Amino acid sequence: MGRLSGKIAVITGAGSGIGRASAQLFAAEGASLLIADKMDSVHETAKLVTGAGGKAVSVTGDAGDEAFVAGLVEKAVKDLGGLDVIWANAGISGGWTPMEEMDAAFWAEILRVNLIGPFLAVKHASKVMIPKGKGSIIMTASVAGIRSGAGGMPYSASKAGVINLATTSANEFYGTGVRVNCICPGLIETGMTQPIFDGARARGNEDKIGQLNPLTRGGVPSEIAHAGLFLASDDSSYVNGQAVVVDGGLSSSHPVVRRKR
Repeated sequence: MGRLSGKIAVITGAGSGIGRASAQLFAAEGASLLIADKMDSVHETAKLVTGAGGKAVSVTGDAGDEAFVAGLVEKAVKDLGGLDVIWANAGISGGWTPMEEMDAAFWAEILRVNLIGPFLAVKHASKVMIPKGKGSIIMTASVAGIRSGAGGMPYSASKAGVINLATTSANEFYGTGVRVNCICPGLIETGMTQPIFDGARARGNEDKIGQLNPLTRGGVPSEIAHAGLFLASDDSSYVNGQAVVVDGGLSSSHPVVRRKR
């Protein structure tokens, strides 16, 4: 029996990186999945899951579009039989665009996907979960939402919003049994961060990746997936309204010059 046996889960942004690793792990732990992404690669994720003996249905669409998110929840209920877990993982970075080159539309698009998208997941998933008296809603935030230095301005602001959304939603659902938490990844090797890793390797500086955190390394998507598994499972039945930081210790310290022991 897996930790998610009998549970039905929706994961957005499942075409690669954290979303793909999470889909594979959740399925291996017994969950039936509905996975989504704007990219067709989400169908490859589904093939990886089913090829390993898991159950996954894949769809393409925009996780920041209300009709699409509402449809995801409806599809999970209709085709899979319900909804126990939703992970609003889809997001965009916006890069390190200088402030003077930004406009309101640039900000609005990042906020739409990164913050309004998770809100829509909370809104529509809770309609199914509240009558059952239980459910786990997970959102992907970032250490960029905690303090400066890990992302561009609109990305960081959007992730700070996700952290606040987790705390306010958890309290909005007072007494319902529905839990809302978010995960704050640090430097994880995904498509979004690949230029950082590739650039360091090309310069021969691979040993400096993650040098600012006490573990002195970058992370991999499966390490975030395991945090998500904990929040999705009954193991975290008393965890609610929290931002779970998975960053090798990066956010535990102010910047200092360090020396190895």
